[in-house]
Amino acid sequence: MANNTFSQTQKHEQTLTQTLSPQQLLTVQLLELTTMEIEDRVRSEVMDNPALEVVDGDDISGESNTPDDVMSEISNDGDDDYSGNGEIPVFSGYGHGTDYAIGDSMSFGDTLLEQLGELRLTPQEKSIGEYIIGSLDEDGFLRKDISEIEDELLIYGNVMTDMQQILGILELIQGFEPAGIAARTLQESLMIQLERIDNGKDMTLQKRIVGEFYEDFAAKRWEQLADRLGVDKEVCRTAIADIVRLNPRPGASLSENVGFSRQQIIPDFVLDVVDDNVYVSLNNFHVPELRVCDEYVQMLDDQLASGNQEQKAAATFLKQKIDSAKGFISAVQQRENTMLATMRAIVAKQKEYFINGGDEAYLKPMILEDIAKMTGFDISTISRVSNSKYVQTPWNVSPLKYFFSDGVVKDDGTEQSVYELFAVIKELVDGEDKNCPLTDQVLQEKLAERGYSVARRTVAKYREQLHIPVARLRKS
Repeated sequence: MANNTFSQTQKHEQTLTQTLSPQQLLTVQLLELTTMEIEDRVRSEVMDNPALEVVDGDDISGESNTPDDVMSEISNDGDDDYSGNGEIPVFSGYGHGTDYAIGDSMSFGDTLLEQLGELRLTPQEKSIGEYIIGSLDEDGFLRKDISEIEDELLIYGNVMTDMQQILGILELIQGFEPAGIAARTLQESLMIQLERIDNGKDMTLQKRIVGEFYEDFAAKRWEQLADRLGVDKEVCRTAIADIVRLNPRPGASLSENVGFSRQQIIPDFVLDVVDDNVYVSLNNFHVPELRVCDEYVQMLDDQLASGNQEQKAAATFLKQKIDSAKGFISAVQQRENTMLATMRAIVAKQKEYFINGGDEAYLKPMILEDIAKMTGFDISTISRVSNSKYVQTPWNVSPLKYFFSDGVVKDDGTEQSVYELFAVIKELVDGEDKNCPLTDQVLQEKLAERGYSVARRTVAKYREQLHIPVARLRKS
């Protein structure tokens, strides 16, 4: 009888592609905050850390913790490996203090977060849900890849997850109101809406059209669609009519009711134009100037000089608080430097736009990579600065994302911003005969006459972004 030996070895290995130190993580977290949020975070930090104080001495917490008060709560364990000597970092807030109010309604994001809060989720699942909601565009679509969200959650939120868990949370959010929200494509949004219809009508045919023959539907190949479905043309037209009545932009409809933006937008930057010079400053007038409390540093020096072993726990506590204060001040300074460098690079790239009073014709094609190369920062850093940040110019308040757009190469080889193409499409539609409005195909042909070689599907996409209905709905 043969001696068969069976052995099984299981090896589990987990590798992180990028690890951030606590200080780096703090810097990234602060970089994501808006002006209003950084003000709140600074005040909260001052309240929590008695070694951190406001330079002008204002009591922003309503309470005061003296060193003696805090020392009375310290236990007697720890070690003393810290020297209190050395340079103490100081953060000085500067810039204009400007508020810009927009609307008075509940935000689009808050409405979805409210629905998220009704679910029984773990803290990690809640963090993932909040990040997904924060990543939706104004139409309510999730344009980011799931793998990208997985990476960003780890890098920026210190949340270790996987694609399966993210997809599970995304599916929950797709069950929120309005129907079709958080879809990754229009096709997925329409299918979600069809699944949610509960009027007693059989929607099997409509689901087949969207799920199996979406390209024919999108291209309006009605006769071919009826043949492929094997149904009467009239039945097919009725099903198509049901689909057309669905909402292609579920987030936009919610935005009209509750407002997509926050109740109050406070610009993160203030931009002034004098002749041909453009000046940029941070709008952080209300952020207090910070420093490490001299009294705590002196107390630590005294504790170390005494050589009293009973004071080791006190020295350890003081060291931790002073280190934390220094780290926070450094992170705030780094946030300022990164934001200013990014905004100045945007201004340098789009200077013609700013010195010409915000004329979109002067906007150049610009992507995140362009600014990353100009500043030396990585693309994810530029993305963090650009997300949810606003700049006040002499003529309006604009999100930083507005200045980023793809380029359109004309037949003569010149590259223009997509905004110029938007302007041309709008001009053509405004001047059309409303009895015979221009179809996307005709718009494509007229754009080609002007030197813009773009596909019909691209024209349709840009028309939708301009909130211009299809030709048959523009007919008088």
